[in-house]
Amino acid sequence: MSGNHYFSSKPSSRDERALIQSVLRRRRVSFFTSHGVFSAKRIDNGTRVLVENMSIPERGRFLDMGCGIGVIGIMAALEAPKLSVYLCDVNPRAVKLTKLNIKRHELKNCSVYEGHLYEPLGDMVFDVIVSNPPVSAGMHKIVYPMVSGAFDLLVEGGVLQMVIQSNKGGKMLAGFFDDVFGSHEVIARKSGYRVFSSVKR
Repeated sequence: MSGNHYFSSKPSSRDERALIQSVLRRRRVSFFTSHGVFSAKRIDNGTRVLVENMSIPERGRFLDMGCGIGVIGIMAALEAPKLSVYLCDVNPRAVKLTKLNIKRHELKNCSVYEGHLYEPLGDMVFDVIVSNPPVSAGMHKIVYPMVSGAFDLLVEGGVLQMVIQSNKGGKMLAGFFDDVFGSHEVIARKSGYRVFSSVKR
């Protein structure tokens, strides 16, 4: 997949770096960003709602799927230093920026992978998978495989958490969760977004 879309293995826009700052989970944080990645000028509302409400275990394996510049995974790593955090994205520019942002926050508990969905992760399994999925890349083409793939890569009792804009695929994503996991709960509602959570039973 190529072009201007951020969910792309070949972003075509110029790589012009900038630094964005925010407060998340009562921490002042900053991230390198650039053109050709998701929400390049600021931390988007969906990611913010997800980060503020996601459940983070103290230990185990945590995956930020479709990590963009790494905000979700980096916040989990900051909150839980004994947690092993994995971040994965198809976009090589996003992967480079994620690595820079991990270094900026002096984190030692993060590993970054580049590739399509779960392919680069091999047979690894996770306790938690979290994502702000690229809805504009296609609900059936990309988001459903994210949900179904998560089920296969979660340990028994593992949790998938995803955020979505309520009026842009909320019902559809809830249906995906129910089809794959049997049920879901809404763990947060704010600013027109919902955070869904399902447990692998």
